[in-house]
Amino acid sequence: MIINQLSLINFKNHSEQSFDFSPQINCFVGNNGVGKTNILDALHYLSVGKSFLGNSDLNNIKSEEDFFVIESEIQNDDKEDIIKILLPRESKKLIKKNDKAYDRLADHIGYLPSVMISPYDSNLISDSGESRRKFLDAMISQTDSAYLFDLIQYQKTIQQRNALLKNFAKNRYFDKDSLEIYDDPISNFGTRIFEKRKEFVEKLNPIVQHYYDIISGGKEKVSVVYESHLAENTFQALLAESIDKDRALTYTSKGIHKDDLIFEMNGNAIKKIGSQGQQKSFLVALKLAQINRIKELTGKSPILLLDDIFDKLDDTRVSQLIELVNKENFGQIFITDTHKERTENVVKRIHEESRIFEI
Repeated sequence: MIINQLSLINFKNHSEQSFDFSPQINCFVGNNGVGKTNILDALHYLSVGKSFLGNSDLNNIKSEEDFFVIESEIQNDDKEDIIKILLPRESKKLIKKNDKAYDRLADHIGYLPSVMISPYDSNLISDSGESRRKFLDAMISQTDSAYLFDLIQYQKTIQQRNALLKNFAKNRYFDKDSLEIYDDPISNFGTRIFEKRKEFVEKLNPIVQHYYDIISGGKEKVSVVYESHLAENTFQALLAESIDKDRALTYTSKGIHKDDLIFEMNGNAIKKIGSQGQQKSFLVALKLAQINRIKELTGKSPILLLDDIFDKLDDTRVSQLIELVNKENFGQIFITDTHKERTENVVKRIHEESRIFEI
């Protein structure tokens, strides 16, 4: 998958921009605040239909404008597709492929896989389990549409069960039979999600270690540990044993919506013992492993979005990273940087086709 062209209208700070891309390396250079990261965010929109920054769609419409448009020409094997995302301020978001609108956003996920490496990645280590669950779900959803369907249905069913628990508390009554209606669907969706998460993480681990060794040159053993209530119990048993607690809390306290990923180094949490450099190297290795798994499972090379990568790694390691990605044919690369000369020097050392856009 190669993005040949991109055009933006009223997207964030860009009134109107268009680009013709290299199939290999593309760099956006300019001062802070000119909108380099916003271009990467537009590319992220093309992949998953939303901002990687977690912003509301409406917040991405340029100030005082009524809509935004992201449009691209994408080389898909031997044919070209046109992907267009339109968001009017007073209407719902529309995603079209070759002028035909998708019925659901979920139908588009996986068409153009992507991986983002940005300064915000450190939040994966420092934040709560929710950010790590979202990261895991996003990884698997780009490779497995059935997983995404189960995840959407699970979340809807949990919301319905929670609403019923709140209604019980509000009206001071309880009907166990009504609550148990949700047990089977929650258990079925949740168990399938658990099994796929478990398998995905198991296969991810040796790849993370492989790339960590290359990037860091270190001797540490790193791993991703998947923690879940289902590791030692069935979902039906979890729901049964926590019913009194759920009534008191008015929400479903146990299940795969409480899962977490623990990032470890030599058997200890990396956020406790890892240096800043070790943590950065681990996160880059994790993202490279993500690219590897997506390519292995889908046959597609994800686009790689590198936002302010020089803030994460020194120039030499950036060169090693980009050379590694090219060597393994991981796909098209998009880079932002504040220093044009630095970017040019790195790209020259790699001897690949590239284009540099001054923003």
